[in-house]
Amino acid sequence: MNMDIIRQDKRLFSDICQIIDAARGRVAVKANAELTLMYWHIGHRINTDVLGNQRAEYGKQIVVTLSRQLQERFQTSQFSLRSLRRMMQFAEEFPNIEIVTPLVTQLSWTHFLMVLPLKDEIAREFYLTMAANAHWSKRELEKQIDGMLFERTVIAGKANEQIKMELAALRNNDAISPDLVFKNPYFLDFTGLKGYYSERDLEDMLITGLQQFIMELGNGFTFVDRQKRMIIDGEDFYLDLLFYHRKLHRLIAIDLLCCAQHNSSYVAQPIMLASNLNSLCA
Repeated sequence: MNMDIIRQDKRLFSDICQIIDAARGRVAVKANAELTLMYWHIGHRINTDVLGNQRAEYGKQIVVTLSRQLQERFQTSQFSLRSLRRMMQFAEEFPNIEIVTPLVTQLSWTHFLMVLPLKDEIAREFYLTMAANAHWSKRELEKQIDGMLFERTVIAGKANEQIKMELAALRNNDAISPDLVFKNPYFLDFTGLKGYYSERDLEDMLITGLQQFIMELGNGFTFVDRQKRMIIDGEDFYLDLLFYHRKLHRLIAIDLLCCAQHNSSYVAQPIMLASNLNSLCA
């Protein structure tokens, strides 16, 4: 057989496989989204019926009966008593379907289950929004919750309505604000430094563990330079660390000052310089 024909056949096979894989991927995403929305609607419907009757015992019994009937009808444990209660909690904790809808195409049902134990409504919305935007796996979401990312993010100090507005802007327009990126404080225990230490020791350890440092800063940071020479008012100034944030489209300058301790950990404060930082860098 002609080699050109063989190559064409292989290319055709490869192209068709890509089309099939892409279609399957879209079907899987759509199915996952529909499943999560179905869980919300089931939970919402049960809550509406149970809350409509003020007798607590009635509420418990109707869920038990419904679970048994659904399992018998659909021959699956998908509607076990525990599962139905999770759906009810899901609809209760996220009463606004407009928040849930844009997230279900990017997050699994497990992502939603992981934030349900959180008591703070704003924290739940924060973690899901950030997980969808940064494409966090379930393991990464768990890590960020355990590390109290929301509490350590600058935006946590704002009023709830302002936080909701910024999260909505991120979900709907992919507009991320600096307060969603920066943390306060940063915990740098991974450097291995204990007690009081010099700026030089800290800088050396940070460069050694640069990848970990960037991960601690957050998603979207890229390392640019170390001891970057700048000219300010005619004088040379050497910036300890210079980063670029891909989504903020800004240069982030960090000057390390060993003057603060937080639970025996160094507290690093990033300094966001003016937009004319490029003109200062030699």
